[in-house]
Amino acid sequence: MIHNEHIRSSNFEECIKCTICTEFCPVIEVNPLFPGPKQAGPDGERFRLKNSFFFDENLKYCMNCKRCETACPSGVKIADIIHSARMDYGTVTPHLRERILAGTDMMGTLARPFAPVVNAVAGSKAGKFMMDKVLRIDRRRSFPKYAAHGFNRWFRKEKAALQDRFASQVAFFHGCSTEFQHPEVGKAFVEVMNAIGVGVRLMDEKCCGVAMISNAMWPEARKNAVHNLAEFRKTGLPIVTASSTCTLTLRDEYPNILGLRNDDLRDNIVIVEKFLYDMVDEGKVKLVFRQDYKAKAAYHIPCHMEKLGWSIFTRRLLEMIPGLDLTVLESGCCGIAGTYGFKKENYSYAQAIGQPLFDAIRAEDPGFVVSECETCKWQIEMSTGYKVLNPIVLLSEALDLEKTRMANEK
Repeated sequence: MIHNEHIRSSNFEECIKCTICTEFCPVIEVNPLFPGPKQAGPDGERFRLKNSFFFDENLKYCMNCKRCETACPSGVKIADIIHSARMDYGTVTPHLRERILAGTDMMGTLARPFAPVVNAVAGSKAGKFMMDKVLRIDRRRSFPKYAAHGFNRWFRKEKAALQDRFASQVAFFHGCSTEFQHPEVGKAFVEVMNAIGVGVRLMDEKCCGVAMISNAMWPEARKNAVHNLAEFRKTGLPIVTASSTCTLTLRDEYPNILGLRNDDLRDNIVIVEKFLYDMVDEGKVKLVFRQDYKAKAAYHIPCHMEKLGWSIFTRRLLEMIPGLDLTVLESGCCGIAGTYGFKKENYSYAQAIGQPLFDAIRAEDPGFVVSECETCKWQIEMSTGYKVLNPIVLLSEALDLEKTRMANEK
């Protein structure tokens, strides 16, 4: 068992009982079983520290969306307190379902050789029925499709040998969704980085562990985190990501929940949109966009991007695209929260939480939606039918890569 009482006790007393966190919690509006962030977090902690009897297993309904923390005027780490309490006092053992949902590297590796078959079975009525009955993965949930060929293979075959020519380098933490489901995100990342004169290095990375944290697989999450931090220190390069959730996990969940110090690395871990914007804003690189590019898009800000405070950089970058008609949607949770919305007991809550967002997208009727979170992508595409692009994919399509490359040659 990993104890983080030193982290929680140094922060929960700063709660001023204003209940703003409760007003911003998407779960408490739809699920009466969840006591709410104030009750589950700082209030509950005062009792738990006296007697573990006061721990409530219903804390599992917290989505870890961090909206309570984003709203808190006192900077209380409410969600961190809740999940640290689950780690220290929870007695529920992760079952097969949790291990399947959270074992992203293992499941992706097993599924890849049989991707067409796995995708067909997971998408069939019979497959969904069996998962519902045996694993309690809701039959109404659509699974993301596995790619037959991963991002790493493409990079080694097409791009790895070309990276030495760039004087500036970054290490790309691409995450499991890019490797197993959406290699186009990694491909776009490399194309854009190379176009601005930056080489890309891959690391021997493991899943960031966010799904393991959500599913109470604490030793496994910590093992992945220890491995990743060692890789980050070994590379000595800026760590650039393409997923808002991976970014938040690497920067904040490792120290605040898993108790692993990353002070020497945290400021060096950044999402690609902020990395790009800073480079452009400082006059270090130039972006040249296609004059024939025309599109209408709606930008959905993921919860973890809100917590990072970095959505402004994505917005400013996208506003640079001359032919893009961009609408920034009102901030709201999509409801899926990683593996949360796959579980039968959570599915109706997840859909109810996301309904205002789905309605807003339909009302806007964009050509596509833009979002930095892969699970937001899955939820929005399933629930609305609108395609969702990672911002780096949109940028790669809107940029004139050759002219950008020429503009940045030195």
